[in-house]
Amino acid sequence: MNMLSTIISAWKIPDIKKRMLFTLMMLAIFRLGSNIPVPGMDRTVLEQLFQSGEGLFGLYDLFSGGAFSNFTIFALSITPYITASIILNLLTIAIPSLEALAKEGEEGRKKIAQITRYLTVGLALIQAIGVSVGLFNRALINTDFFSITVVVLTLTAGTAFLMWLGEQITENGIGNGISLIIFGGIISRLPVAIKQTITRLSTGDVSIVTLSIFVVIAVIIIVGIIAIQQGTRKIPVQYAKRVVGRKMYGGQSTHIPIKVNQAGVIPVIFALSLLQFPLTLTYFFPEGGFSNFIVKYLSLNGQPGIWIYSILNIFLIIFFTYFYTAVTFNPIEVSNNMKANGGFIPGIRPGKPTADFITKVMTRITLVGGIFLAFIAVLPTLIFQFTELQFRFGGTSLLIAVGVALETMKQIESQMMMRNYQGFLK
Repeated sequence: MNMLSTIISAWKIPDIKKRMLFTLMMLAIFRLGSNIPVPGMDRTVLEQLFQSGEGLFGLYDLFSGGAFSNFTIFALSITPYITASIILNLLTIAIPSLEALAKEGEEGRKKIAQITRYLTVGLALIQAIGVSVGLFNRALINTDFFSITVVVLTLTAGTAFLMWLGEQITENGIGNGISLIIFGGIISRLPVAIKQTITRLSTGDVSIVTLSIFVVIAVIIIVGIIAIQQGTRKIPVQYAKRVVGRKMYGGQSTHIPIKVNQAGVIPVIFALSLLQFPLTLTYFFPEGGFSNFIVKYLSLNGQPGIWIYSILNIFLIIFFTYFYTAVTFNPIEVSNNMKANGGFIPGIRPGKPTADFITKVMTRITLVGGIFLAFIAVLPTLIFQFTELQFRFGGTSLLIAVGVALETMKQIESQMMMRNYQGFLK
């Protein structure tokens, strides 16, 4: 109710209302484009290719809100931009010139954003060629150079337009543009899933008891996601007093916030990408030994494949949680910055002991975050497999949807706080 009252209060403010309407209009354009098919593709062949909904195709289709399986102008979605951003984040750590650029403030961020745009278009072009010429060449109505060029340029332009759309939402809307586009794609599947569930309930395929249990579990999962996403471990930091000229600096107390889920949904995406890759290969092999082996031992539809897949998924998610957290959070750098500014953790000596202490805390917190991510990712799969519910709104979808919703509400709150309005996030 607090969340609803916050939105109602925000709607009464003309400036925020204008931004919210602009955001809704941009998302409507996104959904409209998600239903415009790419010319020159045979829809019948595409339906046959996407019948199982497994492999990396299913993951891409999740982010595109069904645009990938329908092969519309937004089929590649915003995934090339996400890939480009992750690549640049990793390169910023490895390449000193990029690291220096990231520390230049606003101008440095603008230059990195420009590099990200160019890299996004390049990756989109490569993916468009791979998808049209390689993966789905059987669906091409004409295989001449002009027809293939039209398909490739349409897909690339669609991704470039989505990137621009996301930036417009960030600048002129309520913010968080790229994430909201992904959120819109995921949520767009919800009405269809609800309709299918109601239909199965009316026909007796699903019992009211099973549906009620599912709803309760879904609510518990959402509450758990919110608690973990908001959860932080605050390490207290004290700054010593120092005199510079006639002024005294320092002396204040603050803290280092270490999030329980520092890596976000990235570990789940990485794990899914690895596990779904063998299933993707079965698209290109006739039914036989290899395909049967993959389906039996590495697929959610196989026995004992469902157990092997789930166990591998758990271990990979925990591994990538540690990996991505280690890449994005450097305890040694934090310790050095604290030491340079006269800061210290009470009871811990500055320098290496501080870095070791932060590493120890981060390791324990990351384990909790990794186990949580693995639990959320695996639980909906097991529910889907062992109940009559054909509800594919899984753990990855929930993590992204809830995370984006929380971040968006924070954006609205920050704008309302400037006008002395109280939000629902305390």
